[in-house]
Amino acid sequence: MERTPVDVDTLLAEMDRAEKLSLVRGTHDPEGTATGFLPGVERLGIPPFRLVDGPLGIRAEGERATAFPASLATAAAFDPDLARTQGAAMAREARAHDQDALLAPGVNIIRVPQCGRNFEYLSEDPVHASDIGRALVSGIQSEDVVATVKHFVANNQETHRTTVSADVDERTLRELYLPPFRAAVEGGVGSVMTAYNRVNGTHMSDHERLVGDVLKDEWGFGGYVVSDWYGLETTVGAANAGLDVEMPGVPAAGDDALDDFEWPDGIPDATHAGLFGDPLATALDDGDVSPERLDDMVARVLGQMTRIGLFADEDRSGELDSQRHRDLAERLAVRGTVLLDNDNVLPLADDADVAVVGPHVHEPKLGGGGSSETTPFHSVSPVDGIESRADGTVTVASGVPEIEDVSLFDLLPFVESGHDSDGGSTPPVDPSLDAAVDAAADADVPVVVVRDATTEARDRDSLSLPGRQDELVEAVAAANDRTVVVVRSGGPVEMPWRDDVAAVLEQWYPGQADGSALASVLYGDRDPGGRLPVTFAPEEAYPTSDERRFPGVDGVAHYDEGLFVGYRHFDATDHDPTYPFGHGHSYATFEYRDAVAIDESTVEVTVENVADRPGREVVQAYVRPPGTDDVDRPVRELGGFESVSLDADESRTVSLSLDELAFSRYDSRDGWTVDDGHYTVDVARSAGDVRASVGIDR
Repeated sequence: MERTPVDVDTLLAEMDRAEKLSLVRGTHDPEGTATGFLPGVERLGIPPFRLVDGPLGIRAEGERATAFPASLATAAAFDPDLARTQGAAMAREARAHDQDALLAPGVNIIRVPQCGRNFEYLSEDPVHASDIGRALVSGIQSEDVVATVKHFVANNQETHRTTVSADVDERTLRELYLPPFRAAVEGGVGSVMTAYNRVNGTHMSDHERLVGDVLKDEWGFGGYVVSDWYGLETTVGAANAGLDVEMPGVPAAGDDALDDFEWPDGIPDATHAGLFGDPLATALDDGDVSPERLDDMVARVLGQMTRIGLFADEDRSGELDSQRHRDLAERLAVRGTVLLDNDNVLPLADDADVAVVGPHVHEPKLGGGGSSETTPFHSVSPVDGIESRADGTVTVASGVPEIEDVSLFDLLPFVESGHDSDGGSTPPVDPSLDAAVDAAADADVPVVVVRDATTEARDRDSLSLPGRQDELVEAVAAANDRTVVVVRSGGPVEMPWRDDVAAVLEQWYPGQADGSALASVLYGDRDPGGRLPVTFAPEEAYPTSDERRFPGVDGVAHYDEGLFVGYRHFDATDHDPTYPFGHGHSYATFEYRDAVAIDESTVEVTVENVADRPGREVVQAYVRPPGTDDVDRPVRELGGFESVSLDADESRTVSLSLDELAFSRYDSRDGWTVDDGHYTVDVARSAGDVRASVGIDR
């Protein structure tokens, strides 16, 4: 439908200053569902504008929505088209809840494996994060909802997140941490959210160089920049730096009610709000902020309202909990599931007798804690999913006590959790390790389901599974050498028992379709389509195992590992990862041949499925640069990838477009530079499994 354009300049000319100020500072939503609310200007026909969490589904207060898998699971599918489909579905559900802007996607690079918010992010690699993030933005905005890319920038830990300074050099910022945000801007994203942390000493909400100079001037971002909730530090500094909208704009409760509350680490002071209210008016009166800056702030908001059709007389009813959204949630969970190891025990025979073991097998794992929590209409636990699929006998045992779930909301006196519980069937009252071992010994295959516990505002204490879950896996594996372990985690975990079990599946946080997706993969109805978007390794092997780098010393996290994060670090050191970036098995077997460079940015390779069943392969290309004097570069960088489904005996020529970022480096004097010389492109199944190499001269 062609829309009648709204003249933003005419609207601005008709608005008085109070009306303009009302559009740059949030206030209470009279309907009580929005995460952030701008009241509009009724006199001029400017409608209200509602912003809502979050990346895993819609968290409208007191409402339900489809609980999609964690963003990390979406990224594990290595499929931008699938991510775009998810983005569109989430936007339709936002519209069904009368919301106009979605606070997603999160695209921060996974630097710290313990980060409590990794499940909301996408990758340790900037090309991968850029492609998936751009696709999510495209999908969201295709349904006339504003996408909000976050958290700009270098928000890579939750410990001290409101105060810590990420001290990072310009080249590392440009090559590693900024590209996913730039990709979102190039994809037309309507909003960017600033992070709580500081970068090189300056809070991001006040960071004129990164927000004003880089994001707006250099990249040409035309949307609005919104603060993270209660994340505004100053009035004049933020306005002049380029921040356009303060959220939520009002205190969480009366100041008196929270005067004696001691804000936990990682939680912003929720009484510190309203800086774009009266203080901004005073700054305008005093000449510290110009009227033109206020007009620009308002115009950016109005521009996005216009773009999504809020001024038009259109149907914005959306779509909620439809069958296609339920099917999509399951497809995403399957496609994000990574088969880490398999000693010919999977897929299961239909008539296999299965013992389902674990402290939370009666609950679906919807997500981590915090602003991404989503309450579904319908969900399936591991037990329910396996019992529905199995022809053999299914026995169930908890084995060890439940682990304690954690949530940002448990730390706050004024907010309730986004979901009351994960639902599911009723677990046994008294967990017994002996009973679990007996059930495992009597089964053809025990399936042990384990999980971690992560939340916004808290980092994990370690990469070990919490509680007695490692003990449970070891005991079950000792009783039955055909043990399968299913891991639900928000990032890497350590697996001290992995050599003693027959198969390991990484399912991340699978969302409402948890059990159905799990059964589909276990029994081979669907191929495990996922590959690792983050390297798995022992905790001490990561570059951030140094306290200076994480959590930092004296309020500063030193990013002196530079570009050597994730697989780049492991390529450059003697540490071997447990599972490399991009790793994951299929139930099929693939052969690669005839790799060739088509031009300076494209390689092709023929991939054949030589198995007797269909399967999915993720073909990856890594670029190795020529040697350059006095420039330290990663051994290789991901240049591109393609996810392909092949029937038995089917072959296909796969074309891989190589991102220019993989060839480029940022020079402090000359800017972006591509060195002359011979580049080697490794065509691979993972960062640790190269199948062919071709050369490209630049």
